[in-house]
Amino acid sequence: MNVEQLYTGCLAEAAYYIESKGEVAIIDPIRDTEAYLTKAKENGHTIKYVLETHFHADFVSGHLELANQTGATIVYGPNANPDFEFYQAKDGEELQLGDVKIKVLHTPGHTMESTSYLLLDEQGKETALFSGDTLFIGDVGRPDLAVKTDLTVEDLAKHLFHSLRTKIMTLPNDVVVYPAHGQGSACGKNLSSERFDTLGNQKKFNYALRADMTEDEFVKEVTDGLSVAPGYFPKNVALNRSGYLFLDDIQEKGKRAFSPAAFMEAMKAPGAIVLDTRSPGEFTQGHVPQSIFVGIDGGFAPWVATVITELTTPLLLVCDEERVEEIITRLSRVGFDNPLGYLEGGMDAWKNANMEVATMDEVDATELESNFETWKTDIVDVRKPGEYDSAHLVGVPNLPLDEISINLKEYKPEAKYYLHCAGGYRSVIAGSILQRNGVQKVVNVKGGFGAIKKTKLPIEEVACQG
Repeated sequence: MNVEQLYTGCLAEAAYYIESKGEVAIIDPIRDTEAYLTKAKENGHTIKYVLETHFHADFVSGHLELANQTGATIVYGPNANPDFEFYQAKDGEELQLGDVKIKVLHTPGHTMESTSYLLLDEQGKETALFSGDTLFIGDVGRPDLAVKTDLTVEDLAKHLFHSLRTKIMTLPNDVVVYPAHGQGSACGKNLSSERFDTLGNQKKFNYALRADMTEDEFVKEVTDGLSVAPGYFPKNVALNRSGYLFLDDIQEKGKRAFSPAAFMEAMKAPGAIVLDTRSPGEFTQGHVPQSIFVGIDGGFAPWVATVITELTTPLLLVCDEERVEEIITRLSRVGFDNPLGYLEGGMDAWKNANMEVATMDEVDATELESNFETWKTDIVDVRKPGEYDSAHLVGVPNLPLDEISINLKEYKPEAKYYLHCAGGYRSVIAGSILQRNGVQKVVNVKGGFGAIKKTKLPIEEVACQG
């Protein structure tokens, strides 16, 4: 028996490759399935099952891709009713995989179809729990992400309370918990950086597993302080439930190379957006007018889906040409299936063709310090509320990038704004969106709050409680 975690950092997502006697089960695969197929081929394994813990909201799963490529059976637990062929496992059912078994545990709460999978070794010992978004390391799944349900958030939280206490906390303490997500995922409030742990440790350190916790206390703590869920989550759920295009077809369309003139013509397509995936510095120094920046070397796909809310948007790419395939793949992971092509030769070709070039001004933290009294009413912090609450510049408002579509009305088209985040990535994203929406005088603070803290600028810090 072999268990391997395959972690995708940009999604903070963990898939699992479980093998026994040459038979394999893949749990919660991402959409691009090459890693699983390569591993199986190199080792002479047969992928028998694709096990899904629930309809994922934060990424498009690879269940249909894998089933199409291998003939594996797609398995969901109770309450799942997708629009494709699958096997609906019963609560308590055991699936044979080589010499081991995988026991199905229906654990509703995060969603009503949420299911965990318990691995029983060759001797029938309970060995590992693949908990999906029911139980994370240090946290539990949010109960506010279920789509099309007549249950309230509090109702789902109560289901989660009982799932944890009747299905999971009764397992042996030495069972290893393997969740579907790690730190950085929006599917929980405060996930640990650890990617697996024993159940016994989680009973000691996970706030939601306190033995003396009442149902009411659990509901209050789990639902308190939930951030606004990203708008693309319900759309990813729909794709995972209903089906999607295969990745090879998307790649073929997206790899089309446009000359500057053809790129300009393609920009006239209804609803088309130019997405610039280079570095923040490259973007600020020169970019195609009206383009949106989201750098590939950051939290790329989730941020694209956060700021470009319609997944069917035709996307035109400005990028390093050798990374076109990677960009298309990563976009597809969150449901963007309509890339039109990319600018051949990049911005150098655009400039050489004498096309219009836009820029974004920048200042460093020391310049901000020198002019703080003059500029302070025009500074905006675009970090997350939790970051802002822990420490921020005195008197500077917080308009999070996550909510920029809502906050656009707070910006005046004629005004000038100095934007900062933690390090200079999100502030350039925010600036590009503002420029696209008519707020042209935006200035990026290079190095963000990390650089600001090294100056003598006035910072208000909130002391830790407890």
